[in-house]
Amino acid sequence: MSDEEDVMQKARTRFDDLCRALNMDEEASTEAWKSYESMSRNFTLEGNELHWLGCALYVACRSSVPTVGKGTAEGNYVSLTRILRCSEMSLIEFFSKLRKWQDMTNLPQDFRQSTDRLERNFTVSAVIFKKYVPIFKSIFKAPSEEPPRVHRSRKQRRHPCTVSEVFNFCWVLFVHAKGNFPMISDDLVNSYHLLLCAFDLVLTNALMCNARKDLLNPDFKGLPEDFNNKDYRPSAGHFCFIQQLCELHDGLVLEAKGVKEHFWKPFIRKLFHKRILRGKEDSLTGFLDPMNFGDSFLSLSRLYEEHVLATGSLDERIFTGEGANENIGTPGPCLCEGMENQDSTTYRLSTNIPALALKVSTPLTGRRYIQEVRLSSPLSSAMKSLGRLHTLLSGTKHGPSAKLTETLRGCARDPSSVISQRLKEMFDIYSQHYEDSGADSKVMEKELAVKYFHLAEALYYRILESIIEREKMILGDTDLSCILEQDIFHRSLLACCLEIVTFSYRPPGDFPNVINIFQLPAYHFYKVIEVLVRSEQGLFREVVKHLNQVEEQVLESLAWTSDSPLWQSLHSAKVPSCQEVMPPQYLEQNEETNTGSIPLTPVKSGPDLRTNSIVKGVSPSPTSLQDRYSSPPTGGFRRRLFVDPVEGETSVNSTSSSAPQTSIPKTAQASIVTAIPAGQTVFTVTTNNGQTMTIPLQGIANESGSITLIPVQMGGATLQSLSAQTLTGTLAIQSPVTRPAAKPASSSLRKGSLSLFFRKVYHMASVRLRDLCAKLDISSELRRRIWTCFEYSVVHCTNMIKDRHMDQLLMCAVYVMAKVTKEDRSFQNIMKCYRSQPQASSDVYRSVLISGRSQASITSDPNKQSSAADSSQDP
Repeated sequence: MSDEEDVMQKARTRFDDLCRALNMDEEASTEAWKSYESMSRNFTLEGNELHWLGCALYVACRSSVPTVGKGTAEGNYVSLTRILRCSEMSLIEFFSKLRKWQDMTNLPQDFRQSTDRLERNFTVSAVIFKKYVPIFKSIFKAPSEEPPRVHRSRKQRRHPCTVSEVFNFCWVLFVHAKGNFPMISDDLVNSYHLLLCAFDLVLTNALMCNARKDLLNPDFKGLPEDFNNKDYRPSAGHFCFIQQLCELHDGLVLEAKGVKEHFWKPFIRKLFHKRILRGKEDSLTGFLDPMNFGDSFLSLSRLYEEHVLATGSLDERIFTGEGANENIGTPGPCLCEGMENQDSTTYRLSTNIPALALKVSTPLTGRRYIQEVRLSSPLSSAMKSLGRLHTLLSGTKHGPSAKLTETLRGCARDPSSVISQRLKEMFDIYSQHYEDSGADSKVMEKELAVKYFHLAEALYYRILESIIEREKMILGDTDLSCILEQDIFHRSLLACCLEIVTFSYRPPGDFPNVINIFQLPAYHFYKVIEVLVRSEQGLFREVVKHLNQVEEQVLESLAWTSDSPLWQSLHSAKVPSCQEVMPPQYLEQNEETNTGSIPLTPVKSGPDLRTNSIVKGVSPSPTSLQDRYSSPPTGGFRRRLFVDPVEGETSVNSTSSSAPQTSIPKTAQASIVTAIPAGQTVFTVTTNNGQTMTIPLQGIANESGSITLIPVQMGGATLQSLSAQTLTGTLAIQSPVTRPAAKPASSSLRKGSLSLFFRKVYHMASVRLRDLCAKLDISSELRRRIWTCFEYSVVHCTNMIKDRHMDQLLMCAVYVMAKVTKEDRSFQNIMKCYRSQPQASSDVYRSVLISGRSQASITSDPNKQSSAADSSQDP
């Protein structure tokens, strides 16, 4: 028997033992073993083989048809908790291994989404449990202060509940409620408010039950003033501690009360109605009574177990059970062990590891402006973000303000009705998306979707008003009808506002799903991000960081997909080089670049190159919406909205026989657009913001270079005599005489939306490359050569990026140039350094487009790679 056969035989023995321990059905076990055998032949499965067997069994269980029970169920009722326990795997290890298993087995997208949702639910619960312990201790007495249980006779079997039992009961009540609302189960803000509702209910029951006053902490600030009096009796009215809990523990009162009325109360009433909770259904009290608590806790636990088995969810009682730290895979506090007694390093580790999925890392391109805040928890950041959003929208309404309404009516073509109709259509699309989601609680899901959309609509009108004001500052009194009729602009703006609202409730947001719902091309969507950030200065820093991440996702991959409108734009215009789109002050200068032997490369930092900078004192970018949407939209958006030259056309800057129509600067009081006869001499003036005005010229140039202009009659309008000196204050003149004025260094830069896109791409790539080279200890000379290779591939081999990721090209450029210059860097080491970057994703190097449209996965063993389709041809 060969070594490989011997290894597989031992694995089979362990697999059979695992299946017997789990009482696994034959169909699922057969499918799991086939999958494990296949993966073992094609991949090197590092680590404990029992962990991989557990992953194979979990996938088989979730994919099989239920064999017992009734109703709708996902899988064969095998508990994930039991699989983890029998395979000796912690929860964090499981999620790590399962992600790799999904990549290797190429599981369908639906399965991946369900496991992503499972991991997000765990992450949200882990973050909330960190708050659960201190909140519980502030309300109830510590277990150490609890008096010993008095021995009772057989006739007195009903014992009053202990603090430890209340601790477990309250957590089970919360996680069961959370699991019954799929749309908020991974919603950090609403889940936290659901927890406060659970505390409110249990605290109310403890006060209303006369025998349970001893459970409460007398120092809790939310208790009635006369609580410590010996003759205290609860009042007859209903108690509500939501406001006090929010004030003491960083909740949002309006949000928490909304969750209580629309989600919590109907759910608890249903539990009382089904006699899961025993007591008074009208007042939702009595379950802490000694005669009711035992039955209520037992029934609730059974109901939760059924829900976990039927949905394949994680049993979140793992947080309160014995050995919770080992089962989860990270050390953390328990009820009896105060956080203040824990080692600080250990506690930071336990706090940060589960929360990484909810934390917004500052992208490399934004770290010059926004520093990392490592001490803030995801929950506190989410609360601050949502609180800032509510502050922004306080006093606003769903419709436009009076000022915005007046502005829209002042346009040559009032777009108000079109805007309203567009919002209504988008609302119907968004609502329909959640109706078709197949969720059990469709009514409540739609209510939450409506709430998100209405908040986004109010934010949309606010930001639209700010954008119009900013455009007027740049363009003067120019009519904005063309801009405000941009359908793709408005749809993108609303989608971006919706992403902000979603992110505030559910970090890390819903991108790119939000643009998929409205079928918005990522290449068009990204254009509105900078406009929004610059127009609204009140956004919370985490929101700005998130939008920065969204923009980078578009620049690095989403804009390069096969169906992206970017490729249609490139049919009529070549890809610009870095030097053609990057202002000179942002390019690295050296002796060799002056000779032309090495192309110019972007500098490490410059004066506010990042377009989403929020540094105080930095003047806003003069780039207007007109510049961003100057290239005509492609695909379904074919109307040409602006009169600027299309990307790839050459604008006239000097004497010519004809000139294109151009926008009149804001200094002009009247717009004169007439045909200029062929052969007519013209000169062009350029304003500070890049706009040009072409004027037919009849004049005399004297020896000093000044020009005396003669009045010209054009279509009944007379241009008065002007001296050239009156135009030189703020305008750069391209003189038609033989001695033209020196052109500014940036005048040769290509303009338009396509050029702006590539400027952002080059900047992002240069920042990432510099970071990578610094970690790999690569010299400046080699880095410039790597940049040359990368830029050449972008400009001359653009199809290479189609359906690929920008980081793949960067890593390959580093590897190739290091190889040919004899400064070898292993690809493994390159990937190791890449993984330390904030945007790094394992999909970038695990799933790579090799040829045609085939995907291949990179593994640690080069002899064990999944085969790509050799018959496919390179694009």
